[in-house]
Amino acid sequence: MRLLMIVLASLWLSACSTTYQNQDITGQDFITVNGESLEQTPMQFPQDVAGEPTLLLIGYKQDSQFDIDRWLIGLDMTQTKVAVYELPTIQGMLPRMFSPFIDNGMRAGIPKSLWKGVVTIYKDGERVQAFTGNQNPNNARVVLLDAQGKVIYFYDKGFAVEALNEVRAALTFSR
Repeated sequence: MRLLMIVLASLWLSACSTTYQNQDITGQDFITVNGESLEQTPMQFPQDVAGEPTLLLIGYKQDSQFDIDRWLIGLDMTQTKVAVYELPTIQGMLPRMFSPFIDNGMRAGIPKSLWKGVVTIYKDGERVQAFTGNQNPNNARVVLLDAQGKVIYFYDKGFAVEALNEVRAALTFSR
């Protein structure tokens, strides 16, 4: 019962989080953010992925996973060669307090072989949401970084084959 009350309280408080207008961040340097992989390895973006193009699939709600999974399937089916990281990005103090509980829940639903590529962003979650916007939070934020950490492609309208082809074209152009 106590756990149920905590979960309900966190859902209620997360409903009070700040909404930021969506914006196209193409051409901008990606902001520095810190997170931890489900393997419990600290990571800093974009510094830790510098040197090669990297695709970030940023999700702001649990329901974003549906969109992220469609992107992952599309990338796999088209044999797109790019480093990919899923960034569950949560704003607010309460989620940080329950981050072990949240991360363990993700570990239970994600195969261990994929944990390295799932990096939760808690402390810098609000900064990321302010940077990209968080309207329509079920849609993943698809961010393609060049080798220097500059955003060369951005998309936030839900998976589409046309957008996948645009990512692939941007990758070809960036190499």
